[in-house]
Amino acid sequence: MDTLEILKTLVSIPSVNPMGRDLSGPEYYETRVSDWLCGFFAERDIAHERIEVVPGRSNVVARVDAGADRPTVILDAHQDTVPVDGMTIDPFDPVVRDGKIFGRGSCDVKGGMAAMLHAVARLASERPEGAANVVMSCTCDEESNVQGITDLVRLWTDDDRHCDLIPERPDVALVAEPTLLDIVVAHRGATRWKVRTTGRACHSSQPEQGVNAIYHMARVVHALESYADTLADRVTPHPLCGAATLSVGLVSGGVSVNTVPDECLIEVDRRVIPGENGAAVIDDVREYLEQNVDVPFEFLPPWLVGIPLPDEGNGDWARRLQDHIANITGPRQLVGVPYGTHASRFAAAGVPGIVCGPGSILQAHTRDEWLEVAELEQAAEIYYRFCSHAV
Repeated sequence: MDTLEILKTLVSIPSVNPMGRDLSGPEYYETRVSDWLCGFFAERDIAHERIEVVPGRSNVVARVDAGADRPTVILDAHQDTVPVDGMTIDPFDPVVRDGKIFGRGSCDVKGGMAAMLHAVARLASERPEGAANVVMSCTCDEESNVQGITDLVRLWTDDDRHCDLIPERPDVALVAEPTLLDIVVAHRGATRWKVRTTGRACHSSQPEQGVNAIYHMARVVHALESYADTLADRVTPHPLCGAATLSVGLVSGGVSVNTVPDECLIEVDRRVIPGENGAAVIDDVREYLEQNVDVPFEFLPPWLVGIPLPDEGNGDWARRLQDHIANITGPRQLVGVPYGTHASRFAAAGVPGIVCGPGSILQAHTRDEWLEVAELEQAAEIYYRFCSHAV
């Protein structure tokens, strides 16, 4: 299969992450993509293993060995996509038109996965001299709770876990995300948690008999907006990633319009820049609210603690990749980005992480998601050269 055919197949297999919603059906979760990946590797006699992370959701890991004296490169791409609500195209019909392929995941990040799969298959077939040992990790649940990468790094950080395909810590991780083939060497992380206010319910005809939890939350939200406006002064912006940020992305409360609500919840997203501690930022927000809000509130435990990617320790590998890219597409930049990737989780587990892939982040998660076919094919060649000239 050429790279485009691989991508068309991947797009046609739904792997939607429900993002915490209570949804079920054949289009949800990664099971069918995992099945296909195992078949892809088996057909090419590439050693692979399916590792269940949580019931029904697995990482698929494959390995092409070059020699005990070679460095080990891990290529990582996530299997899941964001939901398809509001899309203006058939999300699972990989139409190719005007040099682009359309469909959910074409850009984020099945395009990068297809390019990596093509490179790995080539490495297994051609066995070039000077190649690295190459592990490909196809991880689950990147778009929501990062359970896949969290489990993967335990294979070399937890003595109770083992996988023959990753017997020791890799030397570098190259993560596929849409970067327009620039190389991300630094990025922010995301810490996310809920805030709750409570009140006392009563009939809305006599609201003075109750305590309105939504009114309390309105004061909290107003204070959080003020806090967010001060972050650039409170935290020195990173030269590549920019300023730390905070936003409130979801509000829920009440049971009916004729009942004074006794509970309100919001979800907070705090983007953490290199040098910040993803857990400590929660305490900073709590302290600010305690000083500026005159109603009771409660912070619930975070379900995601941000780990940013620092631009330290990955420079040599980034420059090697930059040289290969320049020979294929012309010069590309070393950059920082505001969003998060698996690279920071690799870095936190002792593996230098860099990010590079076809497509633009501006096309990720969109109503008519697409990817330039020419860039897809360039990415496959870039991944191959990076892995085949590692020594």
